[in-house]
Amino acid sequence: MIICRTPFRVSFFGGGSDFPEWYLGNGGAVLSGAIDKYCYISIRELPPFFEHVHRLVYSKVENVSVVEEFKHPVVREILMREPPLSIGLEIHHDGDLPARSGLGSSSAFTVGFLNALKAHQGKRVSPYWLAQKAIDVERNWLKEAVGVQDQIAVAHGGFNKVKFLPDGSYEVSPARLSPEVRKRFDGHLLLCFTGVSRYSHAISQKTVGQLHKKQLNLHKMIDMVDQGLALLEAGAFREFGQLLTESWRLKREFNSEITNASIDNIIEIGIEAGAYGGKLLGAGGGGFILFVAPPDSHNLIKARLVEHTWVKISIGVGGSDIVFYKPEGL
Repeated sequence: MIICRTPFRVSFFGGGSDFPEWYLGNGGAVLSGAIDKYCYISIRELPPFFEHVHRLVYSKVENVSVVEEFKHPVVREILMREPPLSIGLEIHHDGDLPARSGLGSSSAFTVGFLNALKAHQGKRVSPYWLAQKAIDVERNWLKEAVGVQDQIAVAHGGFNKVKFLPDGSYEVSPARLSPEVRKRFDGHLLLCFTGVSRYSHAISQKTVGQLHKKQLNLHKMIDMVDQGLALLEAGAFREFGQLLTESWRLKREFNSEITNASIDNIIEIGIEAGAYGGKLLGAGGGGFILFVAPPDSHNLIKARLVEHTWVKISIGVGGSDIVFYKPEGL
């Protein structure tokens, strides 16, 4: 039995510049961090006593005879490209938060499955390998319109500035926050679930088509990465939150499907109730809204938006990790 735990992530600034369609010619950067909410992937050998050979359990249950029959695209494509399996596998997925909600859950699944599968093969792989392979799977094998920040964030973990270089490589630089500032910052973070899960690829495709038409917006959003880091290092959470809202306003201009009246209303009410700032996470259309708010305003914000589900988070946890390893026969 192998169990892999991979964190979800939140992204603060620079989103959009992580698409190769942009950074391969211009470079880019994001400020993002892994959070203490996770995707779990377990793999074990399946004894040959069933009508099926392989079993996959997620929001659905798939029992198949050959890997080509899997409907889950990530599992199917990865297993089809691995050396032929000599044994059956049972694969389980569990998540602390809803999928398709702007927290990098799809990439957490891909990274976690790759990590668990390699561990089952007796191999240890690096965060860099995991991120690069997950990017290859999602962009090249599955032809999905995704950026590359999520795969990097969940594979490496931490709270980082990630710089995307025109040659296609990337650099990860940890945010240099004192333990006191890090603890206080965690106390200012609130996630609000809009109640809507969505597939982000169609929205992302339209956003990618606007990147070069909205160059001024994107350059401003990239500049906010260093601005935001400087504010955090100084403990200026109010100004950080206000910058977050400004970044959200710039992002909304890329694609009319990124937001809607309900999302805008939640952010507006949260700020009126005391939040310093807020933004919708991920590609848009639904999912989680991140607020930066002083702790003494949290109860009022929740009361004003009582119909929504709230989640407290800590940022900067470790990356994808094998938390249980017991090879068959031991």
